[in-house]
Amino acid sequence: MTLAAQSLAATVRAAFEEGGATVVEPAILQSAETLLDLYGEDIRARAYVTADPARGELMLRPDFTVPIALTHLQSGQSHARYTYAGPVFRRQEVDLTRASEYLQVGLETFGDPDPIAADAAIFAEFATVLAPWGLRAVTGDIGILTAAVAGLPLSDARRAALMRHLWRPRRFRALLDRFAKPQAHAHRADLLAAVNPLPPEIPVTGLRGRGEILARIDALRAEAQEPPLDAEPIALIDAILAIRAPAGHAVEQLADIAVDLPSLIPAVDRLKARLEALARRDVDVSALAFEASYGRTSMEYYDGFVFGFVADARPDLPPAASGGRYDALTARLSGQGTSAVGGVIRPEALLALEGRA
Repeated sequence: MTLAAQSLAATVRAAFEEGGATVVEPAILQSAETLLDLYGEDIRARAYVTADPARGELMLRPDFTVPIALTHLQSGQSHARYTYAGPVFRRQEVDLTRASEYLQVGLETFGDPDPIAADAAIFAEFATVLAPWGLRAVTGDIGILTAAVAGLPLSDARRAALMRHLWRPRRFRALLDRFAKPQAHAHRADLLAAVNPLPPEIPVTGLRGRGEILARIDALRAEAQEPPLDAEPIALIDAILAIRAPAGHAVEQLADIAVDLPSLIPAVDRLKARLEALARRDVDVSALAFEASYGRTSMEYYDGFVFGFVADARPDLPPAASGGRYDALTARLSGQGTSAVGGVIRPEALLALEGRA
C-alpha cells in the first residue's frame, strides 16, 4: 500500500462520510468459523487462516462486508449507513501477479424501507465519486437468475443444487447438462444400490458419518431416477445468461422471455422500477450496460442488484469498484435479516489508471 493509495482511500471515505455515513473500522482478524459457515470451504483456499488458543480459528479479513453487517446487526439500529477504508487479504495461487493485500473503501446501507431506492442511491453515489476516471458502469441482477431457476420444472433437490452454484458458472452449466441427460448417469443407480444399505463391515473414514453418507446415497439414487429436463427451459436459461445490452433493451428481452417463464415477471418489474429510480438520480439509463450474468464470480452473498465500474482500456485490472444487494446474507447472520446494499472502491486500481500505481 503506497502513501498515494492511502491518501486516495481517505479522500473517498471522507466523501462518503460527508454523505451521512458513519466511519467504522472492523478488526483485521475475523472469525474463520463465521466466514466458512457463510461461504463454505471454498473461501479457505482464498484466505489467510491462523488460530488462537483463546479465539479459535481466525482469518485475515477477505473483505469488509461480513464484518460491517455484523457490526450493524449487533448495534440494534434499524437503519444506518457505514463507510470504511483499509486492507483486505486474498491468496493469489492462480494469478501470482495480483496483489494479496490491497485497499478497499466502501459504503454500506442497512434497513432502508425502499430497497429499490437504496440500490439507486448507492449506485449514484459511486458514480459521482468515480466520475473523474471515466469508467464504464456495468449492472446486473442475481435476482433475475434466482427467479428463472425458481420457475424451472425441477425437483426441490435439483433446484437447490442450481441455486447453490449460481456463482460458479462452470458448475452451474454442468448441472444443467446433467439434468438434461440423466440416462447418461443411470449407472449410478445400480452402483449405489449395491452399497445401500452400507454394509457395517465397510469402515467409515473422513469427516462424514455413516448417516450422512447414506443420506447422500439416497439423494443420488433419487436423482438418477428423475426424468430429464427438457431442452426448452434450458434454452430459456441460456437466453437469459446471454443478455448483454443497454438496460432498457435488456428489460424488453427479459419481458419477452417471461412470456414462457412467468416466474421472471416480479424480478423484471423490480428491474424496471430500479431503472426508473436511477433515472430520478440523473443516471443516464439509456447508456447503462446490463449483463444478466454479471456478478456471478464475485462473493456469493450478492442476491439482487449488482454493479461494477470498469476501465475497458485496462482489462488487466480488476473492476475499480463493485457492489450489490445482499439481504440474504444478513438473514443468515441474524436469522431475521434486513435490507442491505453496498459496494467497494479499489484505490490502487484508480491510481493504476492514472499511471501512479
